[in-house]
Formats: sequence, structure tokens, C-alpha cells
Amino acid sequence: MSFEVGTKDCTALSDAELAEMADLCVDREPGFDIGFLSKQCEDWVLITHAREGSKLRGYSFSTLERIGGTPSLLIGLGTVDRTAKADQTLRLMLGDQYRRALLAFPDEDVLVGARLAGPSAYQAFGGLADVVPRPDHKASGEERAWGRRLAKRFGAEGRIDDRTFVLAGQGGPTGALDFDGPKVKAPADGVAELFAKVRSAKGDRLVTFGWAMAEDLASGSLVNGRSR
Repeated sequence: MSFEVGTKDCTALSDAELAEMADLCVDREPGFDIGFLSKQCEDWVLITHAREGSKLRGYSFSTLERIGGTPSLLIGLGTVDRTAKADQTLRLMLGDQYRRALLAFPDEDVLVGARLAGPSAYQAFGGLADVVPRPDHKASGEERAWGRRLAKRFGAEGRIDDRTFVLAGQGGPTGALDFDGPKVKAPADGVAELFAKVRSAKGDRLVTFGWAMAEDLASGSLVNGRSR
């Protein structure tokens, strides 16, 4: 069955859609319930849905904005249904978000930032340049500063370790890109170690960012997950 992916303003979300979104992880972490998701509509501008026929397979809240003048695509949170087509669902959603980033910031490199709950979600950054954190890389001062900027934008100023990029949780629901599935490839060597201090059940997250280069956005190659 074919997929349909669409993005619209969060203000256009209906109660029925919010309930459908909450059902994707109602019985497991990260446990985004309808009340939590309703509040996200105030923090993020866009919502992307991926449907297989009439069945919701994934969603993602995001915002296109400039941070200190830098074009940015921020993924506030998202969940992918844990089916055999989870990888396809993620790629389709990212592809739609990259398309919108190209329209918003033509001929510019775009910073892509998110909070990750586990190693499998790191796959979302395939194809981006200079991803931070990454295995065997010591972050520069500017990269650490970006970690702090993103933590502030995610409403968690002062709670990030800017050397490990682990964002300390506070015990309640915390936004994240939630992604896994039975056919999702194992993370690359060293990726799991980045999450060694992430206690996802307590709301810890790994702040992760990378650069969508202008030429890659224009060519549409990013959805293929080729890393730099």
C-alpha cells in the first residue's frame, strides 16, 4: 500500500488527529499522550504526517527558523510506528521537511537539530554533514555552543552537558525523535556509546545536530541517508 506524506500548520490539528498520534506510543516509551501532544502545538509550527493508506505510521513536529541568523530545521519531537516499514516512514517524513527547508532557505546550508531518545534515531542524521556528537570526535567550542543554543530552544537551558550533549531530563514526558523497528539497521560502530549516559526513561535526551548542505537539499539526495 502506498504512503502519503503531508505537512501543515500545527493550529490545523484536530482532536481526532491528536488522539491518533498518541495511539502510536500509548503502551511504550516515550509515552506521548494526547495532553502532552496538545501542548506541543504551542511550541512548534509544523506537523508532518505519514500515512499508509488510512493508517497513521508516523508524525513529526518541526519549525523552520533562524537561530542567530542561521537557517535551522528543528525537529521538536516525532514518533514512527514500529513496523517493518519504519525506515521508509522516517525517510519520507524527513524528505518532506527537507523540501520545505529548501523552499524557506534556498541556496543556504541549514542546521538540523533534534533530541534523540535512543541510538536507532541517530539514523535520521544520515546524509548530513558534520553531525555532532559523533563517534571519535571531540566537539569544538563552536559546536558546544550550538549544543547550548539548541538546549535553550528546546526549553532546557542549563541542563545540557556540552561535552557529551546529554540533556538531563526531569522525570516527566520529554520531546524526542522516537524511532525503531524490526528491520531498522543496527547503529554504526560507536553510536551506541554516545547514548551511554542517556537515561531515556527519566527524560534524558541526546541533543544532536548536523548540516543539510545547500547542494544536497537542492538535489534531494539527503533522503538516501548518505553520510559525510
